[in-house]
Amino acid sequence: YAEFPAQVSPRLVDALQRKDMTPLYSHQAAAVDAALRGENVVVVTGTASGKTLCYNLPVLQTLLSDPEARGLYLFPTKALSQDQAAGLNSLLEVLNAAEQILVRTYDGDTPRARRRAIRDEVRILITNPDMLHAGILPHHPRWADLFENLRWVVLDELHVYRGIFGSNVANLLRRLRRVCRFYGSD
Repeated sequence: YAEFPAQVSPRLVDALQRKDMTPLYSHQAAAVDAALRGENVVVVTGTASGKTLCYNLPVLQTLLSDPEARGLYLFPTKALSQDQAAGLNSLLEVLNAAEQILVRTYDGDTPRARRRAIRDEVRILITNPDMLHAGILPHHPRWADLFENLRWVVLDELHVYRGIFGSNVANLLRRLRRVCRFYGSD
C-alpha cells in the first residue's frame, strides 16, 4: 500500500474512503503521481487490481480544479463503456460532483436528439475508437470545446489494440493529436 500523492485533494480522498476504495495500492499511487506530473502512463496489472482508479483519480483531480478541463475515455466495447460510466458516476455522486462533472457515453446507440447536448455539456466523454473515427474527428468543429479543453485521453484495455486494428487505432490517435494541437491542446 501507499499514501495518496500530495496533489490529490482531500475531497477526493474522503470520497474514496467513503466508498471503501482505500488505501491505494503502490502501483496506483505511482501511476496517479506520474500522471499528475504530466507523464504518459501505461498500467499493466492483473484483473481487478485497481487500474481504473489509476486514471480516474488524476482526471477527476484536474476536472475538479479546472472547470473547463475535459477528458476523453476510449473503450473497445459498449458494455465496458457502460460499466465504467456507471462506476464513475457512482464515485461522482459520493463526491457531490455529478452535476459539475458530467460523464456522457457517445457511441452508435446514442440517440441523435441527445448528441448536441452531449457535445455542449460533457466533461468526460466515453466513446470507442470507431465513433471517434467516424462520428467525432470528422466533425471536430462541433466538438471544439472538447478539443480546446482536452487534458486527458484514456485508452483502456490497451492489449486489444494489436495487429491491423492496433495499427488503425495508432493512426486514429495520431489524428486525434493533430486535431487537439489545432485547438491548442496536447
